[in-house]
Order: sequence, then structure tokens, then C-alpha cells
Amino acid sequence: MDTTGRDPSSDDASHNPFQAPRSRVADPVPENSGVLLEKPNRNDAGRGWTWLSEGWGLFKEAPGTWIGIVVVMFLLSIVINLIPVVNLLSSLVYPVLTGGLMLGCRSLEQGRGLAFGHLFEGFQRNFGKLALVGLLYLLGALVVAGGVFVVVLGGSGTMSIFAGTPPDASNIMMVLVASLLAFALLVPLLMAMWFAPALVVFHDKSAVEAMGLSFRGCLRNIMPFLVYGIVGLVAAIVATLPVGLGWLVLMPVLICSTYKAYQDIFIA
Repeated sequence: MDTTGRDPSSDDASHNPFQAPRSRVADPVPENSGVLLEKPNRNDAGRGWTWLSEGWGLFKEAPGTWIGIVVVMFLLSIVINLIPVVNLLSSLVYPVLTGGLMLGCRSLEQGRGLAFGHLFEGFQRNFGKLALVGLLYLLGALVVAGGVFVVVLGGSGTMSIFAGTPPDASNIMMVLVASLLAFALLVPLLMAMWFAPALVVFHDKSAVEAMGLSFRGCLRNIMPFLVYGIVGLVAAIVATLPVGLGWLVLMPVLICSTYKAYQDIFIA
């Protein structure tokens, strides 16, 4: 130590440009929300209610922003459905918007807040994969619906239905049977669609991988999804009663509950 009381070694270290910093540097926050499980978790039936309650809790973190996002989504759906041909491609937009909202849920959960920009973040990140999820769903729905109606009603009857011609009184029952059968066959397709946007944006899965993993996750959680569906149906009826205004709250809760269910099923 010199006459000024300073330690020369410490002084040299402070002026050495090649000296490693002594202060602790925080590790960067990982992009993914957690480690993706190789095999989706199987949960108890009661988790269906828990997903909804946790979704409500996430909604309460930013209710005004969530309601504003739902209003924008509603207006966008009106505009898209008014444009011929483009309205057929609306299913391509849905997973893109959902992927952005999944990122918004994570941002809100991590204390970074929710912004309107999250609604469109899927157009900037993984857009191709998210849009492909919607395209695969659209093609699958067309194949299922077209195939069922052709089998039940025949080729001419199917063409008249899709052309907008009202069915004859004698065919109304057949149309009802075909519609119920088509809906039942669309359920697996909906299962493949449900978690696909989250698996794409958080884990960079391909559209096919994400849809396959989403289907397996739903299949392993039939009972909690049954509870989820029953409670959600009752909530939907209640939300529709006041001129549909309840959907301004229910829609964000369903989105947030999907994010919570994704964590529960797929994350270690």
C-alpha cells in the first residue's frame, strides 16, 4: 500500500480495460415461459374450473386494455366478413391474433403490462407458422364439412346447401343430422387448434408439430376440459343476456384461461 493509503492492485484493476467486471450481471430472461414437456401433463377434472378462475385473475390485471382489445377484434371481424373471398380466410387471421395475445398474457404475468400492440404481435413474429395453422384448420374444416354433407345429402343436395338455397322440408332433418355429425368430427380439429398458437410463439414449433402436440394435450385432459366447457357454456349464456355486453369480459377471460391451461399442460 502506498503513502496515500490506496491499494495499487485495486487501482490497476480499475484502469485495466481487459479486467472482467466484478459486479454481478443479471442473467437475461429466457424467451420461453418454461421447459416444454415431452409428454403433456394429465390434470384432474377440477383444473378446468381453476383455468377459468386464473384467467379471471389475469384479466383483472388490465381490464380496460382487455376490453379495448376485444372491441378492436370485434370490429376487425366485421370488416373481414364484409369483404367477399377475404371472409373465407378469416380463420388464417385467428391464430395470428391469438399468438400475439398469448405473448400479451405472458407479458402481463411477468409484470410488464399489456398493450394493444400485443394483438398484432403475431404478424411480426412467427407469422408464417401461425397463418399455416389457420390454413390447415380451414382445409380440415372444409374436408370434414364437405365430406359429411356429401355422404348424408348427396352431391346435388350439398351444392344447394353451400349455394345458400334453403333445403326442402323433407331434407331439414337430414341437414340437421349432417350438421351435428360435422360438428362432432370438427372437435378433434378444434383440439389441434386450441394450443397451437401458444406452442408456436413460445417454442417455435412448426404448424404441424404444434397442432399435433395441442391435440395430445387436449386428449390427455378430457375431464378438465369437460368441466371447462360446462362452466364456459353457462358463462356464455349469462354473457349473452345483456345484449352480448358480457362478452367484453368473458372473451378476455377465455383467452387468459387458455394461456393458463397451456402452462398447466405443457410446461414443466
